[in-house]
Amino acid sequence: MTTPAPTVWPAFRATDAPALIRWLVDVLGFEETLVVPDGDLVVHAELAWPPGGGVMLGSARDDGGWDVEPGVSGAYLVTDDVEAVWARVQAAGAAVLRPLQSPEHGGQEFSVRDPEGNSWSVGSYRGAPRR
Repeated sequence: MTTPAPTVWPAFRATDAPALIRWLVDVLGFEETLVVPDGDLVVHAELAWPPGGGVMLGSARDDGGWDVEPGVSGAYLVTDDVEAVWARVQAAGAAVLRPLQSPEHGGQEFSVRDPEGNSWSVGSYRGAPRR
């Protein structure tokens, strides 16, 4: 089965976009799809989340029209293997906001902060079914 192309992209800026891209790939498990560099800056990057979806990011800069401050974003990532991502997070020494737990609504989840200050929750809850 082919994973559908994302139609909603959480997007944010980073003070050190190359380092954040490495962290998102190596620690959380994103896949690097596209990175458009301009010297030490990243003009645009797309990272795919293997089960579906993705994020866009770029270096913080004054280019007019997208004044998102670094470190103020958050996202929830769905995966069937929460414990594998949790193991990578622990091995990397990531800043844990909420340790691995099993909430009342079922599944497993945890939350961490990336090196830029963004919050990432990872869990198995796929959301309420569409009607």
